[in-house]
Amino acid sequence: MAKNDVWFETPPLRDDYQLAAVDGAYLTAAVKPKQFLHINQAECILCEGCVDICPWKCIHYLSIDVVAEAVNVDDPKANADNRGVFIVDEDECTRCALCIDRCPTGVITLGKFAGSLAEQAESMAPWEFDTGDRDFKNGYLYGVRW
Repeated sequence: MAKNDVWFETPPLRDDYQLAAVDGAYLTAAVKPKQFLHINQAECILCEGCVDICPWKCIHYLSIDVVAEAVNVDDPKANADNRGVFIVDEDECTRCALCIDRCPTGVITLGKFAGSLAEQAESMAPWEFDTGDRDFKNGYLYGVRW
């Protein structure tokens, strides 16, 4: 078969699966909480490298016209500088982190939006924790926080 030919045959289906009862405590310890992809759009340079490299095509950069309503978040249409928004299909994303490696500015992170760290941050005053964004307290030196 040539290098450019497409493989049309489907792989054979397995029929040797074994079914077994699993202890609930084992599942609780084995299953990790789902992580979410976050793109800091304030720092993004809109190179769309993350969109290009995603093998499952679950990251999209769309016009702000697709936003009909903003609930519990800032409406992107309120700022005239906004040209578009990143949409991540969390059901398709496998958390392969290729987009994180591809991002030249390092604004894509993979993490949890709930849990002990988030609860601690909610109880702190805003000046007691670092959001990771550039502000008057923090700067960057060749991509390294100082």
